[in-house]
Amino acid sequence: MGFDELRAALARHLRPDEATDIDGLHIARADRAGPPSPSMSGTVLAVLAQGAKRLMVGDRALEYRPGSYLVASVDLPVTGSFVDVTPEHPALGLALVLEPRAIADLLLHAGARDLPHPRAGALPGIAVAGMTAELLDALIRLVHLLDHPRDREVLAPLVKREILWRLITGEQGDAVRQLGLADSSLSHVSRAVRWIQDHYAEPFRVEELARLTGMSPSAFYRHFQTVTALSPIQFQKQIRLQRARLLLATRAHDVTAVAHRVGYDSPSQFSREYRRQYGVPPSHDAARLHPAATSAP
Repeated sequence: MGFDELRAALARHLRPDEATDIDGLHIARADRAGPPSPSMSGTVLAVLAQGAKRLMVGDRALEYRPGSYLVASVDLPVTGSFVDVTPEHPALGLALVLEPRAIADLLLHAGARDLPHPRAGALPGIAVAGMTAELLDALIRLVHLLDHPRDREVLAPLVKREILWRLITGEQGDAVRQLGLADSSLSHVSRAVRWIQDHYAEPFRVEELARLTGMSPSAFYRHFQTVTALSPIQFQKQIRLQRARLLLATRAHDVTAVAHRVGYDSPSQFSREYRRQYGVPPSHDAARLHPAATSAP
């Protein structure tokens, strides 16, 4: 469909920081598969012009490659790895940040008559769909604007708006539309997700989070699991372990202090859960993440 053209355009504008001169557009390359690594998804449209990527979201497995696209409508902890990738055949793709305000503005101007009838209930926060010719064409035109600075300021917002329109009227349109609706079930779950991210080291009760979202505890629990593929406690654990791994990169000799900082009262429990998540004890992972620590006096 034109992935060769997209691949060539992306390669021209690849930068070490993955940023571009178009706000919210990022371009990245991976030269090798490597082991699965944890990260936060962000709220993005992700497209690969070459290679493939597999993600685990809770117990849910996803894969996308040329011919498909991924939409993350909630910022979730994910574990990802590239496949079908070598230095001679690297993965090359883009991510476009999805802004709720821009989606809300587009929905306001479109009106209900021009949109498909929404599905009821909560939807998964991350999903993969088949690429359409119209969406791919708009993405290629957006990347080509990086070659034309004079046109970029005027046309990039228009093309980004077209991309949003293709998304909200496409296969994953329900989830994208909910991102722009203040009273959607996804927005309510997102409020709880943000609270956990901001207070990940604090204990909480599900009933308290349900009250924050305006749902009953049973409805909140059900919607949260649908959106995130995790229970609220599992979600908090994923965030804690990711934060701990970042801290261990700079505090390799202080595993116990890191465990307490991210909310664990028991260092042994922290070690067990860390090893279950990353395959190695935190002390061993810290030495790998921060090799200088192993040679310190």
